[in-house]
Amino acid sequence: MSISSAVNPSLAGQSNDPSFPNVWQELKWRGLVQVSTDEEALEEVLSGKPVTYYCGFDPTAPSLHLGNLVQILLLRRLQLAGHRPLALVGGSTGLIGDPRQSAERVLNDRETVNEWVGYLGGQIKRFLSFEGDNAAQMVNNLDWTGGLSALDFLRDIGKHFRVGTMIKKETVAKRLNSEEGISYTEFSYQVLQGMDYLNLYRTYDCRLQTGGSDQWGNLTSGTDLVRKVEGEHVHAVGTPLITNADGTKFGKSEGNAIWLDAHMCSPYTFYQFWLNTADDDVIDRLKVFTFLHRDRIDELARAVRDEPFRREAQRTLAWEVTSLVHGEETTRKVIDASAAIFGQGDLSQVDEITLAAATAELPTAAPGLGAGGPVGIVDLLVSTGLSSSNSDARRTINDGGASVNNAKITDPEQTFGREHALHGRYLLVRRGKKNMALVDLDA
Repeated sequence: MSISSAVNPSLAGQSNDPSFPNVWQELKWRGLVQVSTDEEALEEVLSGKPVTYYCGFDPTAPSLHLGNLVQILLLRRLQLAGHRPLALVGGSTGLIGDPRQSAERVLNDRETVNEWVGYLGGQIKRFLSFEGDNAAQMVNNLDWTGGLSALDFLRDIGKHFRVGTMIKKETVAKRLNSEEGISYTEFSYQVLQGMDYLNLYRTYDCRLQTGGSDQWGNLTSGTDLVRKVEGEHVHAVGTPLITNADGTKFGKSEGNAIWLDAHMCSPYTFYQFWLNTADDDVIDRLKVFTFLHRDRIDELARAVRDEPFRREAQRTLAWEVTSLVHGEETTRKVIDASAAIFGQGDLSQVDEITLAAATAELPTAAPGLGAGGPVGIVDLLVSTGLSSSNSDARRTINDGGASVNNAKITDPEQTFGREHALHGRYLLVRRGKKNMALVDLDA
């Protein structure tokens, strides 16, 4: 598969909010700090001269998702404050897999992991600046682990880790107490991640690692290792795991992650995900996933409170994040497509991928409807369930309530073939304003 080369977002218009005394205070206001090493020391470090910091991304899938986007945008906010980001894609840790709460990971082969390293690196590069005095750099931990022997790993790195401490890590403890237990492979993951921090400290003078709060045990394995080996105190920040106000896991749509790759999650689906954000969640999402400043977000909070029916905050959120990930041009196409599908634009201008994504949940006709040639409007209405019978369909047509591809139908005998279909195969059938179905003549 190939990762979408979506239009790179413009980095020029991004900035941190000057109303805050420093970037640390802004990160706290945005809700991006759940746990950290010494907070006062961190604030002082981030308010001083540029420091190098990093976040790791394991290639356990061919695309990043919304949870990863939280970390990428945190990297970018710190870069805007003048600090130097290292984006680590784990060519070696991706071969092992971070221990999951539930069960052992299925290990991917080396060729797949290497391919995914390239995909994820390409995605990350769209969100950071690789120019200037604090240019970002991409790093791969396979570069310093690939040639390391097992004996050297155990003698030079493993000796600094205490098993008693390792088994107290939250995920490890849960797995040890489970029926399946945990393999030595996954148990060793925290040692590999700690070694990453040590290597980046030695090579780049890296002083900060960021990650999700569920990774805190792995983050502190690095800070502890640097302290033991080099005698230096370095830092870590854990961001909260983002959940919806009702307690459900954020970023899941019917069990599937919201991916950043357009082939795995269409820009239309991506936009609609943000547009459907609940009122109770939308302001927190604006803080985390956009570069809007505090005064604008406060305006949107008032709009949610006073005029929630306008959904101004949701539309702003959907525009900002979709433009960030897929580009403004694609986002405009998505908005135009949505309007067209609901009868307020030209359906013929909607590309096939967007049309399929936008109509994926609509009722469809039985397969083979168009196999015998042109299909009558009555058959279209009945076969899709928009009308209960032929007579019901005819009444709908005579009352002016039927349309195909946004064109009102007044003749109950009218038929439709491929020459009438969108992209030579699709007929969007509507009864009234809100009841729709999609007929695929190729089905």
